[in-house]
Amino acid sequence: MGFARLNDAEREAITAYAARATWPAAFAIYQRGAVADGLFIVTRGRIVLRSRVRAGRGFVPWIATPGETFGSEGLSQNARYATDARADEESETLFLSSARFRAFVREQPQHSLSLITQLMGERSALLDKLRELTTLSVEQRLVSTLIRMSSNNTFTREDGRIVLCPSRYRLLCELVGATRESVSLVLGRLTGEGLVERKGTTLIIAPPTRLAERLDGGLADNELAFPALNEAEQALQ
Repeated sequence: MGFARLNDAEREAITAYAARATWPAAFAIYQRGAVADGLFIVTRGRIVLRSRVRAGRGFVPWIATPGETFGSEGLSQNARYATDARADEESETLFLSSARFRAFVREQPQHSLSLITQLMGERSALLDKLRELTTLSVEQRLVSTLIRMSSNNTFTREDGRIVLCPSRYRLLCELVGATRESVSLVLGRLTGEGLVERKGTTLIIAPPTRLAERLDGGLADNELAFPALNEAEQALQ
């Protein structure tokens, strides 16, 4: 699901109310359960939100990229963060505390409406991902995830093809919500179909248009009833 991200003018209007911060790669911005306040807006880089399943394993419900938000649970009363948040590369954010968010809404209603629209679009995208997690097979979820990743140029090279190094491969597994073994089986099938090219430890993925054709071709007849439940149980073992 796509949605319009905050543009430069909207982010500039927010800047007057927000605190700017730069995060080095792999820096933990906050952890699940910590007291939450306000929301963050990404201006540069990538922020990975991760729910820990067990030691060394997790599920990634969201990657916030420039013009997107994260940590908005901090706008509710007595809030605590629902996930861990970590900079996937050197990143820059704007932070609006709850008090500054209210001031922004009062004093900049036009721009605040764009921000609220952004929050609603992201919530819809999360609900759509939840639907995929509970109704689609691992293969369908993987292809859908790759299509989303292709819209972020930090994952792609100039020709628009995704490049997966070992660290991104782990991230892909967490985005799909499946074990490495399940993802490897699917990537093996896609390699046989010419949609994935292996170069040593790196995987080169076909352009998003070809992936979309693959997804559209198998979606209607192959939707499954809650396939992720057994996978989640296995992941916890």
